[in-house]
Amino acid sequence: MKEQITALALGLALALGVVPPGAGPARAEGEPAGVFDYYVLALSWSPTWCALEGDARGSPQCAPERDAGWILHGLWPQFEEGWPAYCPTTERPPSRAMTGDMARIMGTSGLAWHQWKKHGTCSGLSAAEYYAKAEAAFDSLTRPGVFARLEQPVRLPASLVEEAFLKENPGLAPDMLTVTCRSGRIQEARLCLTRDLAPRDCGADVVRDCRLDDALMAPIP
Repeated sequence: MKEQITALALGLALALGVVPPGAGPARAEGEPAGVFDYYVLALSWSPTWCALEGDARGSPQCAPERDAGWILHGLWPQFEEGWPAYCPTTERPPSRAMTGDMARIMGTSGLAWHQWKKHGTCSGLSAAEYYAKAEAAFDSLTRPGVFARLEQPVRLPASLVEEAFLKENPGLAPDMLTVTCRSGRIQEARLCLTRDLAPRDCGADVVRDCRLDDALMAPIP
């Protein structure tokens, strides 16, 4: 009976266009490689990840000498609704040298490996091609320098972070970029791109912005 009530509530929410948190569109794992509609370029604010996870893990990404601000979280193949993951591929996995090199912009080689396994396999590209495309996408987006100059934690509307990115990248429109939050903190900036890495509007399940007016943004250590 409980399962029936839950299913009924979810069905009603979907019919009304109100999707409960965590019930957004997703895809089963193992879909064909190379079958997707567009990419999402995800940039993570490293101080947030370090405060919530990385410091406890002793991640080298969080060491003060790394001076990590916006890092490349990943380049994610995306459907207009939902996304593929862990796709079967005949491509060889990346070498340690490849993942080690990507740590320059991804924080750690472990993240580079995980992103290939979960998302890169769905791109239809070789590991080398996928990493090259991810780096090209990362380099195509100008990161606002103002956040790198923070000296103290600040609370600010998440919309200001999006506005800063739009100001530094005048070719972008608001629906091409979204800013996410986690645990009351600025988490990521996500840019939607065509398969050729041209900016495009995000799908409905990606475009939702963080609405916090007092999101915490910690400075780079």
